[in-house]
Amino acid sequence: MKEPATPAPAGHTLLERRAVLAGGVGIIVLALPLRALARPSLREAVAGFTGGASVSAGRVKLTVPPLVENGNAVGVTVEVESPMTEASHVRRIGLFNEKNPQADIAVFQLGARNGRARIATRIRLATSQTILAVAELSDGTYWSSEANVIVTLAACIEDLT
Repeated sequence: MKEPATPAPAGHTLLERRAVLAGGVGIIVLALPLRALARPSLREAVAGFTGGASVSAGRVKLTVPPLVENGNAVGVTVEVESPMTEASHVRRIGLFNEKNPQADIAVFQLGARNGRARIATRIRLATSQTILAVAELSDGTYWSSEANVIVTLAACIEDLT
């Protein structure tokens, strides 16, 4: 047995209430800062990784093919010059990109027991862009290397709106 629908107050229709509700939601969405909806830049992503500390070029070797036929699986290797002892080792390695939907690709945690500071992985690239590797050392310094990659068949393009 169905309950009777509650009638709208006199002079108001259900459609009018929905329009007011939709308008309220629209105002809230427009009030959001556009910056919150935007993708963070490469510089902002690196600053988030380093806590705003300066990054020096060197000590990091980023290996990625300069020309990639398919952006769906791009091989990347990062090596950092470090003795990997308790006194001096690599804490983290971060991979960042310029044009993918998310600027930070991955962060790898390392320690003195790793033996050597080397990571290898595969990443997706939306289009031709710059890749950046940043290493945090145990003394609190940050070192980096970057590479430009040309991608002929892009990946992740559905997310670039």
